[in-house]
Amino acid sequence: MATAKPILYGAWISSCSHRVRIALNLKGVDYEYKAVNPRTDPDYEKINPIKYIPALVDGDFVLSDSLAIMLYLEDKYPQHPLVPKDIKTKGLDLQIANIVCSSIQPLQGYGVIGLHEGRLSPDESLEVVQRYIDKGFKAIEKLLDGCDSKYCVGDEVHLGDVCLAPQIHAAINRFQIDMVFTSSLIFFVQIKISAALTLHTHQKTNSNKLSFSCRRNTQPCRDFTMPTWKFRHFKPHCPRISQMHLQQNNQEIK
Repeated sequence: MATAKPILYGAWISSCSHRVRIALNLKGVDYEYKAVNPRTDPDYEKINPIKYIPALVDGDFVLSDSLAIMLYLEDKYPQHPLVPKDIKTKGLDLQIANIVCSSIQPLQGYGVIGLHEGRLSPDESLEVVQRYIDKGFKAIEKLLDGCDSKYCVGDEVHLGDVCLAPQIHAAINRFQIDMVFTSSLIFFVQIKISAALTLHTHQKTNSNKLSFSCRRNTQPCRDFTMPTWKFRHFKPHCPRISQMHLQQNNQEIK
């Protein structure tokens, strides 16, 4: 008897959903994706009483919260491990993931922005959110100071990378964060991990097929499908990124 595919409930704009979709795809899990609007869909409350996204339905088991879902997937699908084996590396990786999940993303959501409605202008609300994002990015930047690996904590993609990539994409494209003046090292790390974690966050799609490709050393990415990213607009202060490297990537995304 065939086992039913797990079902992921998410939204195209949700970086929390993107994390889980990335994890599922990296692990090669065949799943069904259902787009929902948790604020207007009354049926979704039956799945997740708090009405946050994402939520994973795996048979008769229902789980919400993106980090909890990814750790569940890590135990159930051991292929392409997302958690390092070394306990210190694991601790650092989980710290990065938790900064994104607990100290950045929740403070940029509709709930926080809504607290300022009527008291702050849209521009002032945006500035508040930008400060939260910038604070978290700078903390991660300090943690990664001296990083010499391909990804955040090693040469394979781990949970920190999976959480960081969609957060940076949202910061630049939704919240107008200038990575030059906020986090030059995170920009450097994002250049390294973006090719492996690329997804169509700019499209309102129900598809669970995300686009992935890999980059080795300074070779330009061949399948970079985030057209809203314009690396030539940023001049990072990190000396490890050569202007030639940026120019190579510019040619790929024009």
